[in-house]
Amino acid sequence: MDKSAVLADWIKPNNMPITSSEQFAPSNIALCKYWGKRDKQLNLPMNASLSVSLGHLGTHTRLVPIDYSADEIWLNSDRLLPSSAFCQRISAFLDLFRKPGTCSFRVTTRNSIPTAAGLASSASGFAALAKAVNESFQLELNTEQLSVLARLGSGSACRSVFKGFVEWQMGQREDGLDSHGIQLNAAWPGLCVGLVKVDASVKATDSRSGMQRTVETAHLYQSWPVQAAHDIVLLKEAIAEKDFAKLGQTAEHNALSMHATMIASWPPLVYWQPESLATMQRIWKLRKDGLAVYFTMDAGPNLKLLFEQADLDAVMRYFPDMEVIQPFGHG
Repeated sequence: MDKSAVLADWIKPNNMPITSSEQFAPSNIALCKYWGKRDKQLNLPMNASLSVSLGHLGTHTRLVPIDYSADEIWLNSDRLLPSSAFCQRISAFLDLFRKPGTCSFRVTTRNSIPTAAGLASSASGFAALAKAVNESFQLELNTEQLSVLARLGSGSACRSVFKGFVEWQMGQREDGLDSHGIQLNAAWPGLCVGLVKVDASVKATDSRSGMQRTVETAHLYQSWPVQAAHDIVLLKEAIAEKDFAKLGQTAEHNALSMHATMIASWPPLVYWQPESLATMQRIWKLRKDGLAVYFTMDAGPNLKLLFEQADLDAVMRYFPDMEVIQPFGHG
């Protein structure tokens, strides 16, 4: 099944944009990772995942209908060439909603996080774009449908439609309509996420290609969906109980297990840099010395630290340049 078939019931007959729209979506950090697809076309995952949003950090996207023959796409004040991979992904997504040759758009995207550096910029980007399309074409989709729509652009984007803790249910249906994010009815005031930026440049291997390589070549990958299913149960328990040690241990173990499947791929897929590993070792030493700080990592060299507000000053002494987000405010 292709994306157009999935959206057939949602597209209105006129298929023309009615208004301009500007939308924001937060980036999200997965505590239980999404890695591997059961359907590459529809971005359907091999396992459920769970994330926490990053509040004010994410993507602002403005969508404006224009009379030009081609889309005009801007990223962080730079106009991109139509032949660029970024432009092609955006235009292909917009093609799902318009009749060929009927309209073009000016898409202006501003990321408050580094693009394509393992900090979930594509997730917030496609979530914001999905919201803008919904308003521009007046599709009147609910949040679960918006989550499905965002997923068709980028898998993790289905979580960025929501704030706070979000579970991405993997679903079972062939059309993927049951594979979307659901916001957990839970908050954790005082929970801190610290962004340690080792390298903000575009990574050599994008997540989409990395997933495919891992699934196709790493025998170790067979154990990944089993562990992810176990980890998401532990994380939901930790959130319900406000058990920070369980949350941190599970998230860190989950991230390292995902990276282990990447390293077991061929050719090996290693997103870490020497400073990434040095930072991990520093965190392990701090924890051994009694400071409750953990980390998680996506497909990139940058680390996201997990700790509580009571330890903020202590953690900042060792990582003075990190950016700190408290998704649920102060404790």
